[in-house]
Amino acid sequence: MSGTVASFDLIVVGAGIIGASCADEACARGMRVAIVEPGPIGGGATAAAMGHLVAMDDDPAELALAKYSLQHWEAFADLREAEFSRCGTLWVARNERELDAAGARVARLNAAGIEARVIDATTLYELEPALVPGLAGGLLVPREAVVYPPRVASHLVRRARSHGAQLYAGRRVVRLQRSGAQLDDGTHLSGPVLVATGCALPALLPTLPMRARKGHLVITDRYPGLVRHQLLELGYADSAHGDADSSVAFNVQPRPTGQILIGSSREFSATDAAVSPSMVQRMLERSFAFVPGLRGLQALRIWTGFRPTTPDGRPYLGAVPGATDQWVAAGHEGLGVTTALGSAKLMIDLIQGRQPAIDPAPYSPQRMAA
Repeated sequence: MSGTVASFDLIVVGAGIIGASCADEACARGMRVAIVEPGPIGGGATAAAMGHLVAMDDDPAELALAKYSLQHWEAFADLREAEFSRCGTLWVARNERELDAAGARVARLNAAGIEARVIDATTLYELEPALVPGLAGGLLVPREAVVYPPRVASHLVRRARSHGAQLYAGRRVVRLQRSGAQLDDGTHLSGPVLVATGCALPALLPTLPMRARKGHLVITDRYPGLVRHQLLELGYADSAHGDADSSVAFNVQPRPTGQILIGSSREFSATDAAVSPSMVQRMLERSFAFVPGLRGLQALRIWTGFRPTTPDGRPYLGAVPGATDQWVAAGHEGLGVTTALGSAKLMIDLIQGRQPAIDPAPYSPQRMAA
C-alpha cells in the first residue's frame, strides 16, 4: 500500500472511547471519516476505565462538560451491548464534617440541573446494609449509571463504519502533515486530523504536555445484591485531582453481571503496566474499611491502565496551537467515559465551524501555548 493516498473530511487517530465517539459523531453529520488504531478498539485507557457516568462538581468547566455529555448517554440506556446500569451513585460521609460539606456539593449539582440529595445515616444503611457501621450519611445521585466502555467503543466504531467510516486497523500514524497523516505502511491520508490518542499524545503533539497516571482495578466473582449503588468516599476527588505521587480512594461498583468492580488507585511515577501487589493491597484495604464484606470475596482478575492527565486537569478539546487542520481531543484523566459523547459533539461543532452548546474556551489547547 506504500504511497497510497486517500482523502477524508476527518482523520481520527485513536479508537478509544474519545476517538470512537468523535468518529461516530462526525459520521452522523455526514463527514467522510478515517479511523486509525494500531491496537484493539478501546484497548488503552478505555479498557481500564470503571465506566462510571458521574458528574464531578469540583471544577465548573468539568461539571459543564459532564452535564452536557450525560444527557447524551441516555440514548444508550436500552442498548444491551453497553451494559448500561442505572445503579445511582452514593457518596459516603465518614463523619459530620464530610456530611456538612456534602450539602454544598448538592447545591452545585442541583444548580446544574442534576438530581442529588443529602441522606442521613439511617437512609444510608437502608440503601447499603453492607457498609461499615458508624458512617454519618451520604450524598445520593440517583440517576447516574455505569457502562462497559470497551464494548461501547466497539459499538461506536461499528456504527461509524456502517455510515461509511474507513477503519485502518493495526496501522499507526507516524507523522502529521500540513493537511493529513502518514501511516506506518507508507499510506498517506489527506484531510483534517483529530488526535485522540490519550497518553500517547506526545508522540504526535509534543508541545502539549501529558502525563500518564497508572491505575489498578479488581473484578470479583458474582455476588449479586451485596452492593447496590456505585459507592465512593466523599474524599475521592482529593485523590483523583491531587498531585500526590500515589493515592488510593474507595470506589466500588456493582456490575450488571453481579460482579463487583473495585478501585481506585493513582500513580504518577509508575511507568510499567505490571500489577503492583503493594498498591493493590493498599487499594483493597481502603475498600474493606468501608465494606468489610468485600474481604471474603473471590477476585477473578486484577489489571492496570494509564489515564492521560493534563497539567490543569482539563482535557484538550480544540485546534492544535500553531497548526493547520490539526485538532486534539485527549487528556480526560478519569472522566473520559462520562464526557466522551459531549466532547465529541463539541469537537465536531468546532471542526465544522459551529458554535458548541457549551463554552469551549476552558478546554482549548491554546491555554498551554499561553
